[in-house]
Amino acid sequence: MKNEREVALLKQLILSRKTDEIKRILSRLHPADIAEILEEVKDENKKVFFELMDLEKATEVLEELEPEERIPYIESIPEMHLVKILENMSVDEIIDLLQKLPDEKVEKLMAKLPQEHQQELKSLIKLAQDSAGGIMTTDYVYLYADKTVEEAIEDVRKFGKEAETIYYLYVVDKEKHLLGVLSLRELIAAPRNKRISEIMHKKVVSVRVDEDQEKVAQLISKYSLLAIPVVDEENHILGIVTVDDAMDVLEEETTEDIHKLAGITPEDEILLTTNILGAVKKRLPWLVVCLLGDLISGVVIDGYSTVLEKVMAVAFFIPVLMATAGNVGTQSLALSVRGLATGEISIKNVMKFLVGETFGGMFVGVSCGAIIATVAALWQKDINLSLVVGASMSIAIMFSAFIGVLIPLIFYKIKVDPAVASGPFITTIIDVTALLIYFALTVTFLGIKKTVAFGRF
Repeated sequence: MKNEREVALLKQLILSRKTDEIKRILSRLHPADIAEILEEVKDENKKVFFELMDLEKATEVLEELEPEERIPYIESIPEMHLVKILENMSVDEIIDLLQKLPDEKVEKLMAKLPQEHQQELKSLIKLAQDSAGGIMTTDYVYLYADKTVEEAIEDVRKFGKEAETIYYLYVVDKEKHLLGVLSLRELIAAPRNKRISEIMHKKVVSVRVDEDQEKVAQLISKYSLLAIPVVDEENHILGIVTVDDAMDVLEEETTEDIHKLAGITPEDEILLTTNILGAVKKRLPWLVVCLLGDLISGVVIDGYSTVLEKVMAVAFFIPVLMATAGNVGTQSLALSVRGLATGEISIKNVMKFLVGETFGGMFVGVSCGAIIATVAALWQKDINLSLVVGASMSIAIMFSAFIGVLIPLIFYKIKVDPAVASGPFITTIIDVTALLIYFALTVTFLGIKKTVAFGRF
């Protein structure tokens, strides 16, 4: 509600050209609130906002936005003003921004940045975007092992202002090999005449520059770190990944996994932020997979059409059987993908999880089978049919729970993203299998002559 009032007031002030009043309001708002308000402002007025904010506030507002969301704002900001904002941003934020811009725009902006900025950015922008190097910042504080505590505190005062965080201080030698780490609190509390090498912790949790960003985020979460150092193959420290960047990664990876589970291209966006044709082109391939899966199910039903002709009641339970088995499979799939993504499921406990989920599926299957068998007996007055329906439900659910775990584990083992084993694939396998189980039991136990004719068109 507060933002709605601020938006309405700012729109009115823009129309009346009261720039001093706009400046006053912007100066007292948090950057995150300004970023939210900007979403409600017309594109032509965004330029006005950035021109009226001081450099520090404009930088903070731009950093609050997601990299993809920054593009329209970048286009509305005068180039020289944008260069000044970039100079004030942290290196990792600049990299995130430049990686989303066209090459021509990147070259123009880079050419206007100071020479030292250009060299650093050119080396970092080459790193894989989804690696530790792609999300690290080079704005950190390091201390030489042979310095005294007093000298180190002076270095922190001198260089700490430009650092993204100073809670962790990394200890290096003259060649910048990572030797240890200590906290700011430990540094301040240590005797002034002690050497840094005497008070540092030699065991340091670090990651290689080419490590996957999701693994980096998991390590930060596992060890409750505020930052983690990034090193090369010779253990030279190159930068750090901070906890806020790790949170962004986890959010991004979770969103990507949810998209894949739903059968949506990870790069797809909601229709509010992309054109309809683009969204259709990205979703259509997955929907075609679902369509083909449904056609296979149709072929199975057609193959057993003689069964349906003789006992029409068999058809009544097909939808509930397929839907329930599919839901169980999707639940197991979601648990598996999440467990693999967070590290809760590993090689050590994978069999325990597989067996546990399968037995869980068995108990759920027996429960649901008993319920549907009772419904079938009361509804159709046919005890044999009720037993077939109940048994089919139990077996289909147990199989669904098993396959919902097994497929992501296989993908993980062969180094393929487990989330690729998405809803459409699992659903297709489960639907076809559930139908085959149901019809096989029907033919076997209801005494119907087996006249199956697949592929009859």
